[in-house]
Amino acid sequence: MENELTHGPVMKTMLRFAIPMILGDLLQQCYNIADTLIVGRFLGADALAAVGSAFSLMTFLTSIILGLAMGSGTVFSIRFGQKDEQGLKEGILASFTLLGIVTIVLNILIFAGIDWIIWFLRTPDELVNLMKDYLTVIFAGLIGIFLYNFFASLLRSLGNSVVPLAFLAVSAVLNIILDLWFVAGLDRGVAGAAEATVISQYVSGVGIALYTRIRFPHLIRRDGRVRLRLSRVKEITSFSALTCMQQSIMNLGILAVQGLVNSFGTTIMAAFAAAVKIDAFAYLPVQDFGNAFSIFIAQNFGAKQNDRIRKGIRAALITSVSFSLAVSLLVFVFAGPLMRLFIDAGETAVISEGVRYLRIEGAFYALIGILFLLYGLYRALGRPGMSVILTILSLGTRVALAYALSAIPFFGVVGIWWSVPIGWFLADALGIGYYLAKRKKLAT
Repeated sequence: MENELTHGPVMKTMLRFAIPMILGDLLQQCYNIADTLIVGRFLGADALAAVGSAFSLMTFLTSIILGLAMGSGTVFSIRFGQKDEQGLKEGILASFTLLGIVTIVLNILIFAGIDWIIWFLRTPDELVNLMKDYLTVIFAGLIGIFLYNFFASLLRSLGNSVVPLAFLAVSAVLNIILDLWFVAGLDRGVAGAAEATVISQYVSGVGIALYTRIRFPHLIRRDGRVRLRLSRVKEITSFSALTCMQQSIMNLGILAVQGLVNSFGTTIMAAFAAAVKIDAFAYLPVQDFGNAFSIFIAQNFGAKQNDRIRKGIRAALITSVSFSLAVSLLVFVFAGPLMRLFIDAGETAVISEGVRYLRIEGAFYALIGILFLLYGLYRALGRPGMSVILTILSLGTRVALAYALSAIPFFGVVGIWWSVPIGWFLADALGIGYYLAKRKKLAT
């Protein structure tokens, strides 16, 4: 066993666990940022638009795997807090089997329907071939993504957030090196950028799987007492399915918005592709802090440390909101220079639209910081259905308003940008209201 989060100073314990997770996912974002920056600089706005649109699709598909892994991690954390090693072992077997089957099915469906996917995204004719070249390669990395996310969730549920960071650090550096080599050196175009990412994903996935097998053989080796039990599969499914649904709905909404953005043409697509990378990088720390907070709550929920749960909620709220406000200020001030990192300064229309997006959405990062805490809280307390409801409200509002406002000439594409913080606000209001009304029952 690794590191229990049920003892020690609440804020210090939470931050010590969260910081490696935050650094790890910041490095993971480097996969996509490296693609975007190098493609934008070396291959131009059309290639950038194609890769950016493909990224939204890939995020949706990987969210299914990520959601299942996160739900499984919650079960692992509760069993770890209860010191139920037999239940933990059987949960690991059930989760690995479930995630493996889902990954294989996804791969089959994706390659069979790639042409329909490109049509669904309303991809402009001039970008269809670029999109297909990129997607055909990038989808081959799903197994690597599955391996990394499963074993990272397992290690984090045991309180080890440092090792996943180490493997991501290696693969992120490798990705950047291969990106430059394949795109700028070998002139392999957008397919080369995808190849670099896929190779790096397998390095991190296979590497962390081997580490876990060597470091924790007692948890994953074959054991006659550990069988694939239907009750464990149901338990994992009950947590994972709703978490997976939450992640999928979140990214399906983003995918629907991507299709709307694509209808405004290549300039808006390129601006959105670059701005979304900056946006995701800016609020990624509070997203990961919400995931770390969830594991902290789950371990203490399993150990029945209710007072520690309440202290953790207060500490997490102060930390997340304070950080988000600071990041909002930085993004507002440096929106222009940040856009110019991804696109040539001569592309003034692209840069201008990207800056406008960042200054609208970036002003409200505190709202999504709170929303990530609410997701993590309800997932850890065995109420993942509430996380799904909040996601539906947030994303449903975003999609509906994006389509409604963008159709009004006065708003146009700006209506898409404003729909995001409005959705965050409504979900926060519901999530906080529910907690205040039910807080005496939630930790029991």
